[in-house]
Amino acid sequence: MAKVLVTGADGFIGSHLVEKLMDEGHDVKAFVYYNSFNSWGWLDTFEQNRLKEIEIFAGDVRDPNGVREAMKGVNQVYHLAALIAIPYSYHSPDAYVDTNIKGTLNVLQAARALDTQRVLVTSTSEVYGTAKYVPIDEKHPYQGQSPYSATKIGADRLAESFYRSFDLPVSIVRPFNTFGPRQSARAIIPTIITQLLAGKDEIHLGNLTPTRDFNYVKDTVAGFYAIAKSENTIGEEINIATQKEISMGDLAHELIRQINPDARIVCEENRLRPEKSEVNRLLGANSKIKELTDWQQKYTLEEGLTETIEFLKNNLDRYKVDIYNL
Repeated sequence: MAKVLVTGADGFIGSHLVEKLMDEGHDVKAFVYYNSFNSWGWLDTFEQNRLKEIEIFAGDVRDPNGVREAMKGVNQVYHLAALIAIPYSYHSPDAYVDTNIKGTLNVLQAARALDTQRVLVTSTSEVYGTAKYVPIDEKHPYQGQSPYSATKIGADRLAESFYRSFDLPVSIVRPFNTFGPRQSARAIIPTIITQLLAGKDEIHLGNLTPTRDFNYVKDTVAGFYAIAKSENTIGEEINIATQKEISMGDLAHELIRQINPDARIVCEENRLRPEKSEVNRLLGANSKIKELTDWQQKYTLEEGLTETIEFLKNNLDRYKVDIYNL
């Protein structure tokens, strides 16, 4: 089996992808963000026997030398390391350019120099902006409605250019909104659930009208793996989507019904995106991934929410429920 590198392995999706790759028999090297606490993020929650099987490389994706060293001796690279919070990108856009664009460039340059067999670059449905038509397929126009989405558009186009210019075997993987255990409280689902589990009667949220297409995290990482296995996906950008949508308001009311029916929603102005920056509708097409791979959605939204609630019940002390998490 191929030796693989996962950048952003210490994060939400990255840690689940590490598990998936190990379960499939791969030798995994995990690129984690270097820090003085020597924290390996969510990998620190793995059982010790499993953690010992992972080769840990602590570095910074913004450092080309460190990225190149990490990629030596690996056949495939799953590049997930990124800054992802949209509100934080409003006041620190430089950091997003350095991490999301230059970090991706470092991966692509190293892959070209090292003749890496496959590179998967992680995109986001945010590159599409508010839907101009639905379901959103891979031919939908791009629209940078936040500094975050703009930098991901830039990273995607760099990846495309390395495929077209240097024949680098790149695939652009574009998950729609992923949720599940280990997700940051910056995201809408853990924001709602953690406030409810903490016993709050007022649930503080932003805009309730936008709709999103939610993937349970195990379906998302299965999509990554299916794309990596297929030769037909080289040079392609591919959605991972359920082709179903739900509004933030309906989602919140469903979680309130399940956890604390007496709670009510309070809209906080500081949680609202600027009007022209708000992405009002995301509903993804999944025909391409089904045509090119054997991927199929296995989890319904309801099944995913049940597992997420259970995880958060057991890990509520890891979340700061009294603040707005950027």
